[in-house]
Amino acid sequence: MSEVYAARRARLRERCNAGGSAAALVTRPANVRYLAGASPRGAVLLLGKREDLLVCAGPPDDLPYEGRPDETLRVQTLPQPGGDPAVAAADLAQAQGADSLAVEEHHLTVARHRALASVAPRLRRADLGHAVEQLRVVKDEEEISCLRIGAEIADQALGELLESILVGRTERHLALELERRLVDHGADGPAFPTSVATGPNSGHRGHRPTDRRVEEGDFLSVCLGAAYRGYRCEIGRTFVIGTSPADWQIQLYDLVFAAQRAGREALAPGAAYRDVDRAARQVLDSAGHAEGLPALTGHGVGLEIDEDPQLAPAAMGKLDACVPVTVEPGVHLPGRGGVRIDDTLVVRPEADGGPELLTITTKELLAL
Repeated sequence: MSEVYAARRARLRERCNAGGSAAALVTRPANVRYLAGASPRGAVLLLGKREDLLVCAGPPDDLPYEGRPDETLRVQTLPQPGGDPAVAAADLAQAQGADSLAVEEHHLTVARHRALASVAPRLRRADLGHAVEQLRVVKDEEEISCLRIGAEIADQALGELLESILVGRTERHLALELERRLVDHGADGPAFPTSVATGPNSGHRGHRPTDRRVEEGDFLSVCLGAAYRGYRCEIGRTFVIGTSPADWQIQLYDLVFAAQRAGREALAPGAAYRDVDRAARQVLDSAGHAEGLPALTGHGVGLEIDEDPQLAPAAMGKLDACVPVTVEPGVHLPGRGGVRIDDTLVVRPEADGGPELLTITTKELLAL
């Protein structure tokens, strides 16, 4: 993987040089990991004029799920505890002869920015912006493989839960069991806090699990994800507990299923972000659910669970091949119940079979 990380840093260096910066300081943890292979707590990456350095507050932990630093990258540990690696890196950039330093202003605090200016007053600072995040949008096949394995783990954990007795168990207990199963099957951990919503609680988007117990006739809405080697996927499904679904539950589910299918089918290289959102949203709008819909239909995933691109009404830009995204429309009726169907897919050209579905748990409305 060393050549992969080196190539990523080279692409970033080209952008910096084109913008007039001789060096760059990367502080956002996911960006550090993308470029260096690991992001130990508090570590920063210096793309220096003469040498690239991973600057750490202390010796990196040897924990596989946290990644391992690129072996060709020199790791520099601060000699004294309590120091700021970003400030030390700015001093090192100046010592290497750089006259300018691009920094991630969207991640640095004002106090940290002032500290950089204090320790390296001769360095002209520029904004690196979201250059690394933009590089991260299109994934290579190794990254997609990690997402695929994470999706398999999430599918397996969810499938096992559905085979167990659910009535009488609390939302909180089900969420904890799902997260345990993720780890049992090889995940680093959950990609985000697992959501389990039952009955009227499923009528609230973003519901956090409570001590409400599963009852016959409930909607059971679950959203979970696995992190594997740092990469995070997402799956959401809705089921009915115990009995045959009521007519209103079938109608609501079929509507959300149709919207989700429209969004998935709109995924293609060159498709506008907002057109994918529109494809799913139109289905729900036409059925009278324009009010209360989520702000977006989906988003990118990778080293973070919510990355670019954003599939939203006002989003600008077009999809590329090898971009993993979620498609997750939902309708939530407060006090009654709701349906959410959420998949992680990879954008592929039609010649390669179209969008690759990573999360494959059935989307049939099951009565459990």
